[in-house]
Amino acid sequence: MGTYRDSGVVLRTQKLGEADRIVTMLTRGRGVVRAVGRGVRKTSSRFGGRLEPFMHVDVQFAEGRSLDVIAQVVTIDPFASHLGADYAAYTAGTAMLETAERLVADTAEPSVPQYHLLVGALRALTEHRQPPDVLLDSFQLRSLAIAGYAPSFDGCARCGLEGPHRHFHAGSGGMLCDACRVPGSSVPSATTVALLAALLVGDWTAVGLADDRSRREAGGMVANYLSWHLERGLRSLAHVDR
Repeated sequence: MGTYRDSGVVLRTQKLGEADRIVTMLTRGRGVVRAVGRGVRKTSSRFGGRLEPFMHVDVQFAEGRSLDVIAQVVTIDPFASHLGADYAAYTAGTAMLETAERLVADTAEPSVPQYHLLVGALRALTEHRQPPDVLLDSFQLRSLAIAGYAPSFDGCARCGLEGPHRHFHAGSGGMLCDACRVPGSSVPSATTVALLAALLVGDWTAVGLADDRSRREAGGMVANYLSWHLERGLRSLAHVDR
């Protein structure tokens, strides 16, 4: 039985038998990995607390027939201990974990940029660099861009005509000019479109100038765009504190 090491963020866990857990994590080198943590639900477990959602860990795996087995765990960043007492940050973080799993699992390939993006976003949450909902929207837009679904907020998503444009359509890839507008397009405010563009590139100075109304509208548009490309919404978004 071979072994390998990798660093990863725990995305979720589920019970297995009386004392084990199946741990799903986004790893740096192998994408989304599902592995068994033997006996981690026992109070005497040496590393059960390190295999909770949000934990950033260095893991040694033993290769198994169906699922690999977690042999050793070392904490890199204890993000879980910082997020548990902050509801807004916790719910935003949970949506980040679900987003990362859905986008990377669908590709069936490792994604180092997605891994680094998630670690950076969780660190920003724990350090309170921006409001949690703002960090979530920026994370989801960037995660979509890495996955190949970058929305267009400047030029027309269909013909490429330079903007600004008034119409937004998730299925078309972003903003549309008057000639390319399709039924079902929305007409967000100009400040909301500017906010979305700033969130995508991480222009935090511009983000800080946005009002609450624009932030709420932007959040709804990001959720809609993400749902379109995932073909269904995220369960965790219903609990995000906005």
